[in-house]
Amino acid sequence: MSPVCRTSFMVLCVLVCAHTVVPAPPERSISTSRQFLVHGPDVRLRGAICDLAERTKGDVLQLINQRDEWTTPIVVNAQYPQANWPETPRAALNLAQTGFGLKLQLDLRIDSDVSQPEVRRELLRAILLEMMYRRETNLPAGTAYVPPPAWLLDGIPPRPADFDWGKLIDILEAPVAAHKIPPLKEFLRPQELSGLDAPGRSLSCAYSFALVELLTHTPDGRGRLARFIADLPSASNDPMADLGLHFPELSNARSAEKAWNSRIERLASGQPFQLLSAEETEQKLAELLILKISGAGPEIKYHLDEFPQFIRNASSKLIFARSSRDLSVLATRANPICRPMVYEYARIGTLLARGNTNGIAERLTRLRASRNRIAAQARKIDDYMNWFEVTKSRGPSGAFTDYMKAAELVAQPKPRRRDPISVYLDVVETQFQN
Repeated sequence: MSPVCRTSFMVLCVLVCAHTVVPAPPERSISTSRQFLVHGPDVRLRGAICDLAERTKGDVLQLINQRDEWTTPIVVNAQYPQANWPETPRAALNLAQTGFGLKLQLDLRIDSDVSQPEVRRELLRAILLEMMYRRETNLPAGTAYVPPPAWLLDGIPPRPADFDWGKLIDILEAPVAAHKIPPLKEFLRPQELSGLDAPGRSLSCAYSFALVELLTHTPDGRGRLARFIADLPSASNDPMADLGLHFPELSNARSAEKAWNSRIERLASGQPFQLLSAEETEQKLAELLILKISGAGPEIKYHLDEFPQFIRNASSKLIFARSSRDLSVLATRANPICRPMVYEYARIGTLLARGNTNGIAERLTRLRASRNRIAAQARKIDDYMNWFEVTKSRGPSGAFTDYMKAAELVAQPKPRRRDPISVYLDVVETQFQN
């Protein structure tokens, strides 16, 4: 065989062998929604990140009351520390245009110091970024993306089972007691959380949660927050103005600061987590539906149903806005059977504050009928529970045992003393009574 033929035969053998070699399967896992493609050396690590990513996305979707409609997959590259790359950052998020669409990649360095909340925050950043740029499919290559604000990353709580309400209350008690709650406008300024110590970071996270609570408890707050997230790429440099654009209750600086302080104070006192009964909710609602109009003359009280009589008053806009805010706060503590009705009253207050009266009278009539039905239903439930306790109980409940013992002791005559002085006084008392 000639040297040329021998060389050609060797090249052909190499090519054939190269095609017969089966490439190693990639070390990656795909989450249940198929949005998260996790690469990493350990299958347990990849599985844990997939589970955490899906739970984090579920927290966001539940908060803004949206369905899962993702369009861009998120690639997560989780690696252990490597000796030849000692300066690798712990987390790096990249958004790029590939020509076929957007690409989101999150690089995570998993070492002994990393914590689940830290990984969750980075996953949350990637999830929000995908929601923000979901409609920006033609984003030019090299365009700098707008990151989600820090208060949104820290303010979205995990599921209730993983959230420590008691710790949140303890953190907020100190600034409330010292009257040192920062102004909302100051808190919204971009800040570098890495420079804060542990107590300062915990306090910042508590404020962030309070702000998200404030936004979601406004009328249609969850839907508004979803639109706020989608509009973040075109947001201005004034975060207070952006909030006011999506949440009209915060468009006035004075009322926004008042609502901000009120929300933190209520969180610190733990009041929002104590639900009212249906009867208590009805009593609070009846009080809030009475609006006080004060002008040059004496103060006049109107029911919200009587809005046509005072809507042209100069102070009516402010009164309606305040009423809407107070009703939204009541909805956080309202009995679940009454909560949709209270939210509807709050939305009506917002519409009246804008001067929109179209169809309001009919909605108020329907709400009045709903209140009557709910009140009647609540009374029937109480009557049934009382009847059930009396007739279906297999034995004494023991609820009144202490009371009955105390009543029996009071009814029993006091034992008489038998010493000579006591006997003499008893005889004298008997003679005077006769």
